[in-house]
Amino acid sequence: MATIPRRFLVHSIEVEDYLGDTSHGPTYAPARTVTCLLDEQTRGVRSAAGEQVTSTSTAYCLPGEKAPPFSRVTLQSGRVTKVIQTKARDGKGLGTPNHVELQLE
Repeated sequence: MATIPRRFLVHSIEVEDYLGDTSHGPTYAPARTVTCLLDEQTRGVRSAAGEQVTSTSTAYCLPGEKAPPFSRVTLQSGRVTKVIQTKARDGKGLGTPNHVELQLE
């Protein structure tokens, strides 16, 4: 199995990539739609800085999807959250579906 099957990607989210901070606050790139499988489950994860934080949702996306930490994400429910970190999951031919996880606050 090369990638996560598209038939599993039944949700869509809006992602605005974090570009940095200015004197007026954080700035973001224009929103883009990302198809995914959204799992709204609370669990403990490590941030990119190595801190233990709580993730309330995980979006499973096609390989190659990128979203820097602190990117703003709007879920289908309208809830706005932020990316904790992005993790590429590559099974290296083991039969597991390759995908990207967006771990969300």
